[in-house]
Amino acid sequence: KNFDYLHYKSKNGTDFKCELMKESVWCGGGETTLDGVFFNPNMPTEEIFITPKKGKCSGRLVSTMPLSVRGTLIDNFYIDFEDGKAVSWHAEKGNEALGKLITTDEGSSMLGELALVPKDSAIAESGLLYYNTLFDENASCHVAIGMGYSNCVKGFENMSLDELRELGVNDSMIHVDFMIGTADLSITGIKEDGSEVKIFENGNWA
Repeated sequence: KNFDYLHYKSKNGTDFKCELMKESVWCGGGETTLDGVFFNPNMPTEEIFITPKKGKCSGRLVSTMPLSVRGTLIDNFYIDFEDGKAVSWHAEKGNEALGKLITTDEGSSMLGELALVPKDSAIAESGLLYYNTLFDENASCHVAIGMGYSNCVKGFENMSLDELRELGVNDSMIHVDFMIGTADLSITGIKEDGSEVKIFENGNWA
């Protein structure tokens, strides 16, 4: 669809817009390494994901599941973004850890991934919190602060790291996912001509 940006909205306070790169592509499921080996990096998985454009998002994201980071649980939190960066945040539990995470380095205050997962995924329906993001992220739409994925850029294998950074792939020491999916989550894709396409409605694929 070549969306210009995505708009997330739910009743819990999430109201967030994030721009994509012209060269952004959606990835998911299995992957093939550059030397031709096919593998599944994340099982079970129901997500498709994309790398947003660095420094091009605004609004509030509200977490919907606890986040376990380095043995600390961060829960019931929100992050406010302006001009692509996290400018304020608060967690009812683990607020200090959240602040340290966001301020790890310059890129840790910006986004490196947007991922779409339906609310009726198998992990969500298990009702379990695994305290491991690679499992827990498959229960909900999520985003990641920190490092962006180079392989979500068309033609990445022919680009230098500097060229990828110039396009808008975020750089950071960290890549930490947190869940934002809700039963009423709406995600709309807006194209360059202003036309809108409903992607998610009531937490599932529209």
